[in-house]
Amino acid sequence: MKYRRLGEAGPEVSAVGLGCMGMSVAYGTPDDAESLRTLDHALDLGVTLLDTADAYGCGANEELLGRWLRRRGAEDRERLVLATKFGLRHDPATGRVDAVDTSAAYVRTACDASLRRLGTDRIDLYYAHRRDPATPVEETVGALAELVAAGKVRWIGLSEVGPETLRRAHAVHPVSAVQMEYSLFTRDAVEDGLLDVCRELGIAVVAYSPLGRGMLTGTLASRDDLAEHDNRRRWPRFSDENFGPNLALVEAVRRVAAEIGCTPGQAALAWLLGRGDDVVPIPGTKKRRYLAENAAAADLVLTAAQTALLDRAVPPAAVAGGRYPEQALRRLGH
Repeated sequence: MKYRRLGEAGPEVSAVGLGCMGMSVAYGTPDDAESLRTLDHALDLGVTLLDTADAYGCGANEELLGRWLRRRGAEDRERLVLATKFGLRHDPATGRVDAVDTSAAYVRTACDASLRRLGTDRIDLYYAHRRDPATPVEETVGALAELVAAGKVRWIGLSEVGPETLRRAHAVHPVSAVQMEYSLFTRDAVEDGLLDVCRELGIAVVAYSPLGRGMLTGTLASRDDLAEHDNRRRWPRFSDENFGPNLALVEAVRRVAAEIGCTPGQAALAWLLGRGDDVVPIPGTKKRRYLAENAAAADLVLTAAQTALLDRAVPPAAVAGGRYPEQALRRLGH
């Protein structure tokens, strides 16, 4: 495994991390036993950045990681950079997100709750999951800075923010990483000015959904491959109308990947890794075989010609459908 640094003074992490959300929610039926084996395999492969959030399964994903951490012990805990997030509040009756809260009081409450679920004494990288427009980002980051001073958090991050919000936040306390959706299917959110500001300020980009929520792996042939309760059935790019056109783009990626000698998913990850040493993708999986495939992408170095072929395979304007359903888009205030 190769390693990269998150920000100028942030932690060193594996070039490819592991998104843990799907182990507990969103993508079909959870399988805790296989998920725990996958986490074990992550350490075997040198994958050290593990990403979760209190919103994933209303705390269930943090609890799963907590059980695993207790079994692995203190020495393995020191090898990891454990990232989690706060700010999305749930309706207890439905389990659905019904509010964004990044007030100073909630930052402190959420942090203590995550520490309990994770069974650890500190969160290595703590993100504000979304931005609450009613709360100045300076208040949120000020509260995060207090958690750093108290030893409960080591480094701070923001998720789904725009360039000016990032500047304001970084002026209060150094931000190590910005987590954004970034992939061959979703480029504008990062490349429309945010990446330039991150580089100016020395902040890393942690790319979530780097495989287009599984579409770019080339393993989906139709919507019938999605379980009945898979959240992607409700998402625009997986709709009856958009699935076919997007699958055609994946086939173009598959042809380029065949020339490179890798899988479509590995080509997509290598493309991201080639955007700069300050970009760290965190593909999610709950299965060991996909984890191994994703981790191996860290060893791929694309030529300029191969990168250009992938750029042409997925023209940004050709991607059908938005990256979020309308309700979730309303929580992306930057």
